[in-house]
Amino acid sequence: MSLVATASQTVGPYFHIGLSWADNAAIAGPEVAGQRVTIAGRILDGDGQPINDALIEVWQADSQGHYPEAGDGFRGFGRIPSGDDGGFRFSTIKPGRVAGPGGTLQAPHLLLSIGMRGLLKRVTTRMYFPDEPANAEDPILARVEPARRRTLIARASPSEPALLIWNVIMQGETETVFFDL
Repeated sequence: MSLVATASQTVGPYFHIGLSWADNAAIAGPEVAGQRVTIAGRILDGDGQPINDALIEVWQADSQGHYPEAGDGFRGFGRIPSGDDGGFRFSTIKPGRVAGPGGTLQAPHLLLSIGMRGLLKRVTTRMYFPDEPANAEDPILARVEPARRRTLIARASPSEPALLIWNVIMQGETETVFFDL
């Protein structure tokens, strides 16, 4: 008997049966207090080509830095598919600071998980807010090589004050930072 590696298998295609309840591009409804923000971007491969079959999951705290509890009206979760151009868009509120390792506070951020054709395991990353003073003291962001931190920080739209632009690059020199969980 010889031990030979078997061919790799990919995940997908994604079926929408059973997923529609979570497709929600409005993560924080109008009844939720906080600074309104819309996040828009594209998911691109290493050659800059759009990835049209990604599924983005977003988790976040509320504006006070608390994760949702049953019955409080704030879901703190959304699932957004990428479009034909790799684009995605969702609206939410800017989260508050949450507890970090060793009693520290983390800067406001969104947690994102991305799955798509060709990935055996989804990737996990974060999106931080531009011009946020707390970014300088965030214990997780501090672990990222300084030159790569920009891949985790959205940029303000020059034309729409409540719009942040944040692209996800899946591989290559400008690859978005992904975290092992």
